[in-house]
Amino acid sequence: MKLNKPKFWDYKKPNIISYILWPISVIIQIIHFLRSIIQHKKKYSTIKTICIGNIYLGGTGKTSLSLKIKKILEEKKIKTCFIKKYYPNQSDEQKILKENGKLFTASNRQTALNEAIKQSYQIAIFDDGLQDFSINYDLSFVCFNNINWVGNGFTIPAGPLRENPNNLRKYKNLFLNGNNENLENIKEYILKINPTINIYEGRYVVLNINEFDKKDKYLAFSGIGNHKTFISMLKTNKFNIIKELEFPDHYSYSNNDIEKIISFSKKCNCKIITTEKDYNRLSQNLNKEIKFIKSELEIINEKDFLYNLLKLYG
Repeated sequence: MKLNKPKFWDYKKPNIISYILWPISVIIQIIHFLRSIIQHKKKYSTIKTICIGNIYLGGTGKTSLSLKIKKILEEKKIKTCFIKKYYPNQSDEQKILKENGKLFTASNRQTALNEAIKQSYQIAIFDDGLQDFSINYDLSFVCFNNINWVGNGFTIPAGPLRENPNNLRKYKNLFLNGNNENLENIKEYILKINPTINIYEGRYVVLNINEFDKKDKYLAFSGIGNHKTFISMLKTNKFNIIKELEFPDHYSYSNNDIEKIISFSKKCNCKIITTEKDYNRLSQNLNKEIKFIKSELEIINEKDFLYNLLKLYG
């Protein structure tokens, strides 16, 4: 689903609009609950399944964590693939996954998973799908972005959440992605809901930093769900950001959009920088003056994470 995220979703507290929309949110959550009870979850014995999902709508680092897990499992010589439900407006994420392994996509995840089984894959990593009640995953991770966290705490459409935060009591593993922002307060909140949940932390590391001159001035833009985390990463790495532009998640850039960005950069005598996802959405005739940051998720408490992950495979 492509939408412009309302600003009030990420207020620290709900506002009047949230309360007006709250009854609709309640109805949606009741439907969500009934579906979870009625729909039969299928357990697969011929392949192990890992779901990297979220309850905050978009921008929580699911794809970055999927890539990291794939890299770990491949190093252990475990034949691993990606599964992603097909959405036409998510070609950027699909391209990145394809560049890093075998990707199976379909209009429903079970169809894609059956193809992976036919090709004898041992583990399938689902990029998204936590609210898909047709599959009983062997292992699931709920991802959050440290800056956005739970937004105003309300569910869609009154807030940015797919599920009520109290639903964290039913999950075993949670991932906090970002640049170490607000961690202690977030952890305290989580553990009050679920004292036994495993909390893992990830931070973004720039892989191609040598391609950039820190003395230069930069215009940074992105159309991703965690724009603030992208900017935070750049500033942490001492980039001189004089202008930042935020577009909606999975934004489809027009030639006019990019021409305006290039024109502004020339007036300000600055270089242009964006994310790898955004770069993959640009037309080839306009991306020559734009560079992208290639980043990787680094797991802080990796030893504990590896132990839990590799238990899955035995």
